[in-house]
Amino acid sequence: MTPPPITEQSGAAVIARFLKQRGVRRVYGLCGGHIMPIWMRLDAEGIRIIDVRDERAAVYMAHAEAQLSGSLGVALVTAGPGVTNAMTGIANAHVARAPVLVLSGLPPTAQENRGALQDIVHTDLVRGITRYARTVRHPALIPQELAEATARAQGEGGEAGPVYLDFPVDTLRTEVPRAVQLPELFDSRVSLPPPPHPAQVQSAIDLLWTARRPLFITGRGAQGCGPELATLLTRLGAAYLDTGESRGLVADEHPSVVAAMRGTVMGQADLVVTIGRRLDFQLAYGSPAVFGDAKFLRIADCAAELRDNRRGDLGMLCDPALALQAILAAAPVRAPFTDLNWAKDLREQHLKRSEKLSSSMRVAPAGSDGRMHPNRVLAALREALPADAIVVADGGDFLSFARVGLPATTYLDPGSLGCIGIGTAFGIAASLVHPQRTVVVATGDGAFGFNAMEIDTAVRHRVPILIMVANNGSWAIEVRDQQETHGKVIGTHLQFADHAAMARAFGLHGERVEQADQLPSAIARALAELAKGRPALLDVVVTPEAASSDAKSGLAWVPDLQPLGAWDEAERKWRATSF
Repeated sequence: MTPPPITEQSGAAVIARFLKQRGVRRVYGLCGGHIMPIWMRLDAEGIRIIDVRDERAAVYMAHAEAQLSGSLGVALVTAGPGVTNAMTGIANAHVARAPVLVLSGLPPTAQENRGALQDIVHTDLVRGITRYARTVRHPALIPQELAEATARAQGEGGEAGPVYLDFPVDTLRTEVPRAVQLPELFDSRVSLPPPPHPAQVQSAIDLLWTARRPLFITGRGAQGCGPELATLLTRLGAAYLDTGESRGLVADEHPSVVAAMRGTVMGQADLVVTIGRRLDFQLAYGSPAVFGDAKFLRIADCAAELRDNRRGDLGMLCDPALALQAILAAAPVRAPFTDLNWAKDLREQHLKRSEKLSSSMRVAPAGSDGRMHPNRVLAALREALPADAIVVADGGDFLSFARVGLPATTYLDPGSLGCIGIGTAFGIAASLVHPQRTVVVATGDGAFGFNAMEIDTAVRHRVPILIMVANNGSWAIEVRDQQETHGKVIGTHLQFADHAAMARAFGLHGERVEQADQLPSAIARALAELAKGRPALLDVVVTPEAASSDAKSGLAWVPDLQPLGAWDEAERKWRATSF
């Protein structure tokens, strides 16, 4: 017996048509019987399917697509283990507030809860890490459930993030009544956050124009306000710190950028302005132990980015770009009170530190084992990559080196969940979204291993990315912690495996590099292969002895009160002396 045909009005066809009308160009997934109707209808609608080797990678790719395109990312995973495999990717998108739609299937309704193949209640598993999770059993409900799920994903009325829908396979094969396929449900327009209230605009101006040492910090929600932010920074003469969520939003050449002085400026600012950024572990939770008596002005398009840890002296729940535009439009003619010498001194020190780092990276000494320092790898990449290259940094210890040592106008990393292993998957999606730009994945060997099989995906879909594996044969940050804290190393050594040989076996250009002087020519050959549409992998052997800033800061041993040792000590003193 053959299965029923998938008609033009079937549930699966309506799903595919909905995505097409919403502007979805690619869906990332791994095929299975419970989602086959959707899979085939996506192809019929001309939506490209990027088939992966693991469902976790499918969600990672949809996440990167959403972050880089500013639109909805879509992953399609099959029932049972397809969904459970995808959960790490969903959790990462949840913490990163990435608008991702995850679709799956279920056994036919008549077989539910009877022990059918891959029969499990998916929604119970994913509800805590999604903005919306529903099973759609009646075909007439498909259009409205898709519309509601995508609205939730894109943060209409709340916080953006992943959503989940699944459908019994018989629902996918059943026709959807034409009457319920209302045009407005397929409309791609998104409800925008409100404009700022004039009274709040004036209160913000009062804070900004009376501050002596204003500091701006941006995150996810600031992505659409780069020009306005740069103009306001110039007008105020303020200091500016980006984060991994918004790196490249303000050009490094802007005089407000003081990234190399992060610790200093956080302790000296008397006004901290967060734009679409949570006060998470990377910002010491906004604690007075680190930020002192600074006032806080918080601007965001979702309430969760206004009230976490510090509500602030003023919170503006509105479109951040409109808020900055309104502040600039209503700003007084008089000069602000900013201490320009303070800002100028920070900038000069930032430039000196940045130049010192750049110079030291080029001559970083090898370890006692004779293997090169990771900074030599990054220095060679800095010399070779074009200015608009997209950088994906991945790993534990190596991420710490890459985060400060590899400039980028567009940058992705594991985010605050610390979900290492995203590198190759993020890189593939980045290249598909921006096919004219060079994409490099700078990853540690441990992190690379999580999704190493996705190099097969890169080859099959002819995605020209450069994967640079810093191979130190260990989980280096944990090795150092074990040595220094416990005096014994257990279960944290890896092989100095030949990842280049693996890459060549899957059809990539692959080279193993063991000497620093070999790097420039190896990178040049890899970039030449990218120009031909072929992905490349360089397996660079580095010393595990190099200590990253994260390894030195105490991040690995997880202090009790703050993520870093120095902050933890400051927090203890502050709590002991505060009344």
